[in-house]
Amino acid sequence: MKRLEGKRIVLAGSRKLEEMSKIITNLGGIPVLRPAQGTTFLDDSRLEDDLREFVTGKYDWLIFTTGLGIETLYKTAENLGIGQEFLTTIRQSKVAARGYKTVNVLKKMDVIPLVRDDDGSTAGLVRALKKEIPRNTKVALQLHGDPAPKLISFLDEMQADYKEILPYQHIPPKQEILEQLVDEVVSTKVDAVYFTSTPQGRFLFSFAREQGQLEKLLAAFEKEVVAVAVGKVTAASLRDEGLKRVVVPDLERMGSGIIALEKFYENEQPTV
Repeated sequence: MKRLEGKRIVLAGSRKLEEMSKIITNLGGIPVLRPAQGTTFLDDSRLEDDLREFVTGKYDWLIFTTGLGIETLYKTAENLGIGQEFLTTIRQSKVAARGYKTVNVLKKMDVIPLVRDDDGSTAGLVRALKKEIPRNTKVALQLHGDPAPKLISFLDEMQADYKEILPYQHIPPKQEILEQLVDEVVSTKVDAVYFTSTPQGRFLFSFAREQGQLEKLLAAFEKEVVAVAVGKVTAASLRDEGLKRVVVPDLERMGSGIIALEKFYENEQPTV
């Protein structure tokens, strides 16, 4: 018998839906499409000014949280004719990075971060920064259209003069999709929800909180409904929302999350 036989698996993302649905179906499951992440767009209007200020060298520390975000900043800087100044600024500054993808992009730019997380999470980056960053320092903080409350709270605590640089902005999904998903989880009409990026969980839990359904949502995830995260960063964001049980694959690939869920059902014990 296939281990996902009859299981209704929610795909909360909007990418590779056909491919992911096929994997679930081949394992006997039933894919349920509930895109809980809206579209993203590049905020060019603000980014140009931010980048021109960035290359002046006014910041003591540069904190990068996503590889795609760095690549976008660099491409935009090149389009503005300040690509080399952008690279020079990074190479001459103190750099902190979250996640292996971010570190790999920096490596291609001949930059080795002075500080990096130990587990792919924002909390891990904060732990590392506590040992290095002084009070009252000037910081450029690259985010990817998604807030990082723990990191912001830490910078506030250190009385840092920081500037958030967001190459992308996330647009919330349609309210009716969130309403439907909250209902399906709370009433256990679905067996698992697969989160493939941090905004998906943030939008879902924020909506549940606004509707007074947060405790019921968390209770459902605690017992009947399994939360699956594509990788450590997404898993960390779900735990920040209050989830204790999260299935995470060893290999951060979209298909690997479904295989990890299959193994979870086979072992009948939580993978955290």
